[in-house]
Amino acid sequence: MNPVPTGVTTREPAFMPARQTIEDIARAAQVSRGTVSRVLNNHPAVSADTRARVLATMEQLHYRPNFSARHMRTDSSNLFGFGLITDEVITTPFAVDIISGAQETLWQMGKVMLVVNAGYDTPMTEASLEALLERRVEGIVYAAMYHRQVDLPAQETQTPIVLVNCFDARQRYPAAVPDEVRGGYRATRALLERGHRRIGFINLGQPPVGGEPVAAATGRLAGYRQALAEYDVPFDAALVVYTQQTPASSYQCTLELLRRPQPPTALFCGNDRAAMACYAALASLGRRIPDDVAVIGFDNLKVIADSLYPPLTTVQLPHYEMGRWAVDYLLAASRDETAGPPALHLMDCPLVLRDSI
Repeated sequence: MNPVPTGVTTREPAFMPARQTIEDIARAAQVSRGTVSRVLNNHPAVSADTRARVLATMEQLHYRPNFSARHMRTDSSNLFGFGLITDEVITTPFAVDIISGAQETLWQMGKVMLVVNAGYDTPMTEASLEALLERRVEGIVYAAMYHRQVDLPAQETQTPIVLVNCFDARQRYPAAVPDEVRGGYRATRALLERGHRRIGFINLGQPPVGGEPVAAATGRLAGYRQALAEYDVPFDAALVVYTQQTPASSYQCTLELLRRPQPPTALFCGNDRAAMACYAALASLGRRIPDDVAVIGFDNLKVIADSLYPPLTTVQLPHYEMGRWAVDYLLAASRDETAGPPALHLMDCPLVLRDSI
C-alpha cells in the first residue's frame, strides 16, 4: 500500500455522505431515539404532528433504516416471496399482471415483494424456494404462466404457500385458478346469442399420450359444450380442432374448419394468438369479420385484441385478480383467519366485447 504523502489530508468523497443514524434523526427532529424507533415501526403511540416531523427529517437527511437490524429484532422480514415458474421472460403480460395484483396489496401494507424466476427446472425451483425461506419471507406465492398441475418440491417449513394459475395434485396448498369452464361457456354463449349455430372451436393442443390434460383446453371445451346444450345445439366433433399454438398451426386449423361441407359461421379460438392467425386465414379466403365469420378469442392480450381489425372480442384471464387474491389469502393466514382444507378458488373470466362478433 502506498503511504499518504506528507501534508495531504484524506477525506470521504463529496458524493458519499456519511450514513445517518437514528440518533442523528432524533437530534435533528428534537425528539427522543425511542420516538424515532416508534415512527419506524408504525407504532400508534406517536402524535400525527410528531410523526410528520420525524418523517420529514428522515427525508431531508436521506435516512434509510437498517433492514437487517430490524429483521433480527422482530424476527419478521416483512417480505413476501413471489416465485414464477415460467419458460417465458418475466416481462410477459401474464407475469406483469400477476405481480401487479400481488404487489398493490403488499405495497399498501408496507411490505416488500421478492420475485424469483425459477423456470420449469425442478432443482432451480427447489433452490429458489430455499433462498426465499432463508430470508424468512412471510409467505410465498408460486405462479405458473399457463394453467396446469404442479408438484412443488417438499419443503419442511411453516411458511404459508399459495399457488396462482396452477394447482397441486395432492391438494396441499390453496390455489387461485381461472374458471375455464365458465369462460368457455361465456364465449360460446355470446356467439349463440347472436344467432350462430355452426360454431367452430380452435382448441388448445391435446396432451401427449399418457400426459396430463391441458386444464385450459379441457375446461373451455366443457364450457363450449355446456352452452351448446343450453341452446339445444347438437355437439359436432367435426367442428372442434386442436392447434399446436403456433401461427402456422392455428392458420391451418382455420382453413380446415372453413373447408367443411357445412362450414361454421363463427369461430371460438382457444387464445388470442390463435385468433390472430385465424384473422389472417379468413383474409386469405376473402371472408369478412364479423359479416361472414364471427371470431372470439380468449386471454384478452390487449396488444393483440386492440391491434386487430376489427378489434377482437375475447375473454379476460384474471391474472391480476389471481395475484391479489393469493396475497389476501396469505395475509389472512398470517392472522389465523383461514380454516378448513386448502381452497381451490375459481376466478371469474369476464367477456370483453369488441367488434369481431
